[in-house]
Amino acid sequence: MRSLSKVTGFLVCLALAVTWLSGCDEPQPERAASGASPSGQPARGAELQDPPEVVSDHGVLRTTVVVERRKVWVGDRRLWALTYNGRYMPPTLRVQPGDRVELTLVNRVGAKWQGVTTDTNLHTHGLHVSPRQPADDIFISIKPGTTYHYSYQLPRDITPGTYWYHSHIDMYSAAQVAGGESGLIIVDGLRKYLPPSLRNVTEHVIALKDDQIQGDAIKINPLSIQAKTNRTVNGQQNPVIHIRPGETQLWRLANIGANIYYKLHLKGSTFHVIAQDGYPVHRVYSADTLIISAAARYDVLVQGGPAGTAQLETQPFYTGPAGNSFPQVNLAAVVTGGPPTVPARIPSIFGPLVDLTSAKIAGRKTMVYTEKNDPDRFYINGKLYDPNRVDFVSRLNTVEEWTVRNDTQEDHSFHVHTNQFQVMSLNGKAVDPAYAWHETVNILRGQQLVLRIRFADFTGRTVLHCHLLNHEDKGMMSVLDIVDGR
Repeated sequence: MRSLSKVTGFLVCLALAVTWLSGCDEPQPERAASGASPSGQPARGAELQDPPEVVSDHGVLRTTVVVERRKVWVGDRRLWALTYNGRYMPPTLRVQPGDRVELTLVNRVGAKWQGVTTDTNLHTHGLHVSPRQPADDIFISIKPGTTYHYSYQLPRDITPGTYWYHSHIDMYSAAQVAGGESGLIIVDGLRKYLPPSLRNVTEHVIALKDDQIQGDAIKINPLSIQAKTNRTVNGQQNPVIHIRPGETQLWRLANIGANIYYKLHLKGSTFHVIAQDGYPVHRVYSADTLIISAAARYDVLVQGGPAGTAQLETQPFYTGPAGNSFPQVNLAAVVTGGPPTVPARIPSIFGPLVDLTSAKIAGRKTMVYTEKNDPDRFYINGKLYDPNRVDFVSRLNTVEEWTVRNDTQEDHSFHVHTNQFQVMSLNGKAVDPAYAWHETVNILRGQQLVLRIRFADFTGRTVLHCHLLNHEDKGMMSVLDIVDGR
């Protein structure tokens, strides 16, 4: 791993001054109401607060992100956490296609905490940007007391939707993300595909973050995926979301935690999916429940029903004999009330159809997940991750077909950096191209997935891995080198 110590002294002070002037102190939100509901769940808390936003201006987003250990509000408790700009739920970065992002990362983490490295870095998850310095190079290590300047050029044709940013430091990604190092990125442009009557709908971020508690701190190491876990929405404990009867809202659902699954359900309502993993679907589809693995995102339309209160919940979910069993948990109280409105018609056709079914295939690759009865080792093609070894080579401006097989007794997810992919088939059954594009997808135990990737715009070393970060940190990651196709 390369070590970077870009600047000290004047630039660090300048970056910190900018951050403090922007107000990085964690606000102290209203505590959740005391007591519990008859079901034993925490009583509903304060009104949902969308995270603050940093918005691009005239084609450029400039911001500073300070990483430090601070005691902040996490749900309804003050805990020591790993924070971005002094917040457990940091600002959302909001950009337009074609923008440039200039991001200064300041590492103010001091001594090791729970045995976790003080080095860090930042990955813009899902963005189609260069994997080379100074953009999305996840192989770098930013030392404490130093600053690194990231610069990302977004393509004009980057797909709109919800993305996120988080630490991707080797062997300690799970610890740092679980500690709080994660926030959202929104690429605007989804509304242009909506009918005029829906282009001004209320929008909410529903960022799902979870924490395990050890004393007055978030536990970050060692982490057990099965351990009791507290779940928050936008860093709040069981907040209230208001909607009018018949009203349509746009919710950006994002699992930005380290390891656990959500099986989302809202009684009496339907999720109308318009984008997934930062990619607009061609045909809108509806679901009563959505399984959201770690790192996955869904942009959905939700419509208010009759007046009353319903729980946005995660239902019980089982990931297999070698995996984990997650309980039912109430996440937010959705209160429907106020003047009713006539429900708008949900569109059926949405984004453009992009289909690689007839594409010329330049190469085929196979990737197999395995475990060997060792809880601390997870393998791809029989190998543990080595940042100094290239496992796959692909050529720019080509389309490849990959077979991804899960030969374990638990679910895993598949995530590839730099380029999104089209799922072609699952266990031999074709997947409708109208909603087949992802960059993070869950693969059940024993399943086989066939996907196609177009390698466009950018060369360089990048990675693919299981996004249960405990598994990634313990070996389930491979290096992909995208080389010039000429």
